[in-house]
Amino acid sequence: MPQQQPQWQIQLTVQPPEWLINAVKQYAPDLEGKYAAQLLWQRGICNPEQLAEYLSPDLYKPASPFAFGEEMNWAMERLLKARDRQEIVAIWGDFDADGITSTTVLWEGLGQFFGQNQQLFYYVPNRFTESHGLNCQGIEKLAEKGVKLIVTCDTGSTNLIEIEFAQKLGIDVIITDHHTLLPERPPVVAIINPRNLPPDHQLFNLSGVAVAYKVVEALYQTLPNVPQQPLEDLLDLVAIGLIADLVQLSGDCRYLAKLGIEKLQTDLQKAPKLRRHPGIGRLLELCKKSGDRPTDISFGIGPRINAVSRIQGDATFCVELLTSKDLKLIEKLAAETELANSRRKALQKDVEKQVWQKLAQLDLSTTSIIVLTEVGWPVGVLGLVAGQVAQETGRPTILLSIETAEENSENVNFARGSARSVNQIDLYQLVKDQAHLLHRFGGHPFAAGLSIPVENIPVFTEAIDRQLRQQIAADPNKLNRVITADLVVKVAELGQDLFREMKVLEPCGMGNPVPQLMIKNCWFDNLENYNIKDAIGNKVTYIKTNFLIKDTSTKVGFPGIWWGHYKDEVPQGRCDAIVELDFNTYQKRYEVRLIAVRSCAENFELLNHVDRYELDRILDWRNAEIYSSNSDKQPLIVRKCPSNWDDLQLWFRQALQSNRNLAIAYPSPPEISPNQIWEDLVGIAKYLSRTGKTATPDQLQQKLGISVTCLYFGLETLAKLGFQVTNWNGQFQITNNQNLPSLNLDNQASEAIAQFLAAVQEEQFRRHYFYEVPLATIQSVVARSNYGETE
Repeated sequence: MPQQQPQWQIQLTVQPPEWLINAVKQYAPDLEGKYAAQLLWQRGICNPEQLAEYLSPDLYKPASPFAFGEEMNWAMERLLKARDRQEIVAIWGDFDADGITSTTVLWEGLGQFFGQNQQLFYYVPNRFTESHGLNCQGIEKLAEKGVKLIVTCDTGSTNLIEIEFAQKLGIDVIITDHHTLLPERPPVVAIINPRNLPPDHQLFNLSGVAVAYKVVEALYQTLPNVPQQPLEDLLDLVAIGLIADLVQLSGDCRYLAKLGIEKLQTDLQKAPKLRRHPGIGRLLELCKKSGDRPTDISFGIGPRINAVSRIQGDATFCVELLTSKDLKLIEKLAAETELANSRRKALQKDVEKQVWQKLAQLDLSTTSIIVLTEVGWPVGVLGLVAGQVAQETGRPTILLSIETAEENSENVNFARGSARSVNQIDLYQLVKDQAHLLHRFGGHPFAAGLSIPVENIPVFTEAIDRQLRQQIAADPNKLNRVITADLVVKVAELGQDLFREMKVLEPCGMGNPVPQLMIKNCWFDNLENYNIKDAIGNKVTYIKTNFLIKDTSTKVGFPGIWWGHYKDEVPQGRCDAIVELDFNTYQKRYEVRLIAVRSCAENFELLNHVDRYELDRILDWRNAEIYSSNSDKQPLIVRKCPSNWDDLQLWFRQALQSNRNLAIAYPSPPEISPNQIWEDLVGIAKYLSRTGKTATPDQLQQKLGISVTCLYFGLETLAKLGFQVTNWNGQFQITNNQNLPSLNLDNQASEAIAQFLAAVQEEQFRRHYFYEVPLATIQSVVARSNYGETE
C-alpha cells in the first residue's frame, strides 16, 4: 500500500549572536559551539539568563511542592493523620514505566514515614484483567487488609465510581496524577494534578512520577527530621518515568530529568551492591546502554519495563526489581524483564504485519482516522503498533482486539485497544466526544486506551471519522506530516565533536526534540540486514539495516542503522537523508540513526513532471480584486508575504499533495520604518513590564510585522537595554528592574539596536522582492527548490 510521503522542512539557518557562541564555548571550551548555539537560538534561548538555567540545573529555580496549593496541604494533613494513627496506607500504581516508577518513588519516599509491608503496601493492577485506573475489585481486596487510605500515582483522576466505592468501604483517597481532569473535582481528600495549574506553569507538564516526587518532597519538608534517606536518591527513578512517558521536557520536567540522569551516572560509578538502585544498572547492562543519555531510557529501560505488563499483564515485580538490593533476585527479575521485551518485539511484528494487510484494503484518501479490529490481537502491543501506523500514514490510529467476555447480566462482548495520534490532533477529545458509545476510556491528547461493546464499533468508527473530517475541512493542515531538519551537515562533520555539541541540548524529548540532521546528495554502502535475537538466542522477526553513509566531503563512510527496515527499502544512487547522531555504547562508536530518506533521482523526475504539467497551477493573485479559479477545488492561498523561498516551497508541496492550485495572494508589505518597529517593540516591552502580562511569539510578530528571526534579535537587543526577557513554555514575560538608559546608550546597546534595524531593513527588502518578483521566477525557483537544490 502506498504510504503518505511526509513533507521535509529545513529550519532557516540563522547566525546566532556572538554572546551565545561564546557562552557555549565556556560550557564546553574545546567545542566550536556554532551548531549548538544555532540550535539553542532556534529553540528560543534568546538571553543569557535562559541559557544559564538551560545548561546548569544549579541556576534553575524549581517550584515548591506547595505550588499545588490547598490540595497539597490537604494531602499532607491526611498523611500525617494516617501516620499518627498508625493507619494502613496503600499506594495504587499503574503498570507502565511512568506508573511503575511512580509507585517506586512513593514506596521508597512514603516508606521513610510508614513501615513498609506493615503500615504501607502497594498495588499495581493487571493490564489484562483490570486495565488502567482504580477498580472496585482491587479496592475491595485492600479493604480486607484494613487499608484506610489509598494514595494513587499516575492514575485515578476520572475514577468517580471507584472513589465513591472506596468511601463506602471507609477508605479515603488521595489522587496524584497528571492525566486529563473531569470538569468537576472528584470527592477525594486531595487531588495533586498539574492539569489544575495554568498551562504556562513550570509544573504543568509533570508526569506521574514527577508528581509523586513532589508529594514526597512536601512530606520531607513537613517532617524534615524523620527521613533517613536523602530525597535526591529518588531522582534516577524520576528521570526514567519522565523520559519514558514522553512528557514535554520544559520547566521542572527538564530540571528533574537532568538531575536524575546525573544521579544515575553517579550511582553507576559504584559497585552494584553499593548502588541505591542496582536493578536499574542491571537493566542498562542487558540493553547495552550506559545510562548517560535520555535515549538509553526511551529506547532501553522504558520499553523493558513496559514490556512486562504487555506480555504478562502483571508488572508488580518491576517495583521489586527497582528497589531490591538482593543481586541474585535482581538478576532473575531483570532476565525475566528482558525476555518479556523480546517476546513483545515478536508479537508487535506479527500484529504489524496483520495491520498492514488490512490497511492494503483501505482507501486512505477517504479515511481521516484508521480504526481496525481483529479477534485475539494481543492488547499489550496495540498501542505500539498504533503509534507506528499513525506515524507511517499520518492519520490517528485506533486498534481494537475483540475478546468474548464471560456471560454477564448484559451479555455484552467487548473490544479493547489503544489509540495514537499525530501532529496536533487531540485524539483524547475525539474519543471523549463518543463516550456514550464506549465502556471505558482514558488518556491524553496523543494517546488513549478504550474498551467498547463490539456492536458499537461501526457507529463509533463512522462518528469519529466524520468528526475529524469536519476539523480537517476547517484546517486542511491538520493531517500534514512534516519532518523537520534542524541542521544541514556533511558526512565529514559527523562524529564526536558534533555529537558533543548536540549533547549540550540534552535531556531531549517532547518540546526539546533530538536534533535532526539533513545530509544532501549522499549515498549508502555496505547495506546489511539483521534479525534481532531475544535474550535466549531465539530469532525474533524484527529487522534492522546497517549501512555506511557517504558523500563527497570525505572518502570514508559513516556507520548508521535503520530500525524496522530492510536494505532494499534504501534508495539506490544519490539521496537526501535525515538522521539523528548517536553513540553506540555497545560497539563504542558514533553512528547515525536514519529517520527518513528520499532518492534524488526521484526528486529530479518529479521536477521534470512539475516543469511540464504543474507550474501553471501556481496562480498570481497579488493584484487581483476578485479571486477566481478554473479548478473545482478551492486553491491554497498564501496571504502573508514571505521573506524566503522555504515558505513558498512548503506551500507548493502542500498544494501538490492535495491536488490543488496554489494562489499567491499576499498584499504589498506595509511601509513601516525599522525605527518605528523598534519604537513599537520598546513600547510593548514597557507595557508588558508594567502590567505583568505575557505575549506569545506569534502575537509579537503579528503586532510588529516581522519574522521570528528578527523578533529574537529584537528581544536580545531589549536585554542590553535593561529588560529581562523570559520564555515560559512559549509565553514571553518581559520585566525591567532599572531605569532605561534611553538617552545615554552605551556602545554595546547602540550597536545592538543598529544591528536590529539592519536586520529589519533586510527583511523588508526581501518582502518587497517577493511581492514584485515575476510569476515565472516563482514557478521556476519554487519547483526547483522543492525537488532539488535551493538557491
